[in-house]
Amino acid sequence: MKLLKRPFLLTAAAAITGAVAWGTVDLTLTAQNVSETATPIKHVVVIFGENVSFDHYFGAYPKALNPIGQPRFMAKQATPAVNGLTEELLKNNPNFTNPVNAAGATNPFRLDRTQAFTADQSHGYQAEQQAFNNGAMDMFPRYTGNTGAVPGPGPFHTKGLVMGYYDGNTVTALWNYAQNFALSDNSFGTTFGPSTPGAINLISGQTNGGVRSGGEGEVRPSTALDDGFGGLTIIGDPDPSDDACSTTRSPNFMLTGRNIGDLLNEKKVSWGWFQGGFDLTVTNPNGTTGCARTSYSPIVGSYVKDYMPHHEPFQYYRSTANPKHVRPKSVVSIGTSDDAGANHQYDINDFYAAVSSGNFPAVSFLKALGIQDGHPGLSDPLDEQTFITTVLNFLQKSPEWKSTAVILAYDDSDGWYDHAARIVNSSYAALDLLSGSATCDAPAALPGVAGKPVNGRCGHGPRLPLLVVSPYAKPNFVDHTPTDQTSIIRFIEDNWLGGQRIGNGSFDERAGVINNMFDFSGPTNSVLLLDTNTGLPLK
Repeated sequence: MKLLKRPFLLTAAAAITGAVAWGTVDLTLTAQNVSETATPIKHVVVIFGENVSFDHYFGAYPKALNPIGQPRFMAKQATPAVNGLTEELLKNNPNFTNPVNAAGATNPFRLDRTQAFTADQSHGYQAEQQAFNNGAMDMFPRYTGNTGAVPGPGPFHTKGLVMGYYDGNTVTALWNYAQNFALSDNSFGTTFGPSTPGAINLISGQTNGGVRSGGEGEVRPSTALDDGFGGLTIIGDPDPSDDACSTTRSPNFMLTGRNIGDLLNEKKVSWGWFQGGFDLTVTNPNGTTGCARTSYSPIVGSYVKDYMPHHEPFQYYRSTANPKHVRPKSVVSIGTSDDAGANHQYDINDFYAAVSSGNFPAVSFLKALGIQDGHPGLSDPLDEQTFITTVLNFLQKSPEWKSTAVILAYDDSDGWYDHAARIVNSSYAALDLLSGSATCDAPAALPGVAGKPVNGRCGHGPRLPLLVVSPYAKPNFVDHTPTDQTSIIRFIEDNWLGGQRIGNGSFDERAGVINNMFDFSGPTNSVLLLDTNTGLPLK
């Protein structure tokens, strides 16, 4: 094998703190650098965040209020418009005029940077359909709004909180990435529902084929429902059955079928899922360790669990699970088929270590610590911003950046208001209430793992942010191509697998492509390093 003399980052800790020191080392030319790809992209990194609708983060883009004392955002000239919050939606919103919303009825309103930490909103499979109200998009306070525990005047303290949105003074880094790279304003959750269906759709496009195999008690309809053919479709947040950190208080599940990891393994393409808290051997500064590791943020004001099993989709498939959280045998084995014990499931610190050593997997999925994943009620946009900017600053200083694409995507909307809808897949279970009793009408119904059309996959769900940050991303570009979460695995399939699809009724077969967000004729973008606190460009 050819040896490559290349710079490397000396420590993963340096990456996390932002202190970078590059040296040189002889390394074997990695398979991901010599493998054939359909585009110049040799490394895809998917940063998968939590619980954000498009309007919640980008509805006001690119115009920020810019109050004194907060990070200032001024849009570049000729910044393209997004399908966001128009004057009509801001001043005469159907959620304000619909009396069914009662005391929560309100127009969309700006959430200030000082209100970064909010209550979690309701985001169940049925509740989101009810909020959509057959496309009228006018019942969000009634069905997905949540007040939290703090009383006071104004919509922030009512179910109208669900209508709140941030601008570039709070989600500053994301708006700056949009200014310099590519943003989609027409990308959706593959189906309705909370985190687990979104995470599973990201890797397989198929939430049918659930098998109860752990935990106690009865299966709640809000967790998994009868698919109409004697099987189960996951629509809620059960833990994976075999994960050492899964709860035993409620039924757990595994999934049959295949995922993108199976396809990558067959082609010997290096890959990994890297999640905060996955390494159970670490002891945090507060003394917590194992599955009980927790981290603190002054913005949240409490300790939050580092690792959440229902956010780790590959743990639901026995072919790709690492149930005991086995550590990789070495840094150079991370992401490869030589690391059978870890089975491609790692801690987020393993990502920094692997890239720093010159072992950058071809496909990497990143999940932050719970305190930094952006989930309302547990995290917030400012802690999320710290994670995203830390990763991107680190990667942009890597010599591999010239062939890297980072995709910023989300698992679900948390129930936050968004005004756009795109329904493409039908379902007729009792919980389906999108367009009538037990009805989610759409042109077609995809089959489940057994090959027959199944219930429980009503979608697309709410609109979500999607950004591409890469030297090949079109600068200051807004893409209007209809896409969903499985468009990400479709790009991976097209780039490394010759267009092979997962099959078994996966949404990847009909997913829109994200290629319009790139210009593969040559790198068009320079490096953009951002302050991890303010989200503003570093001088």
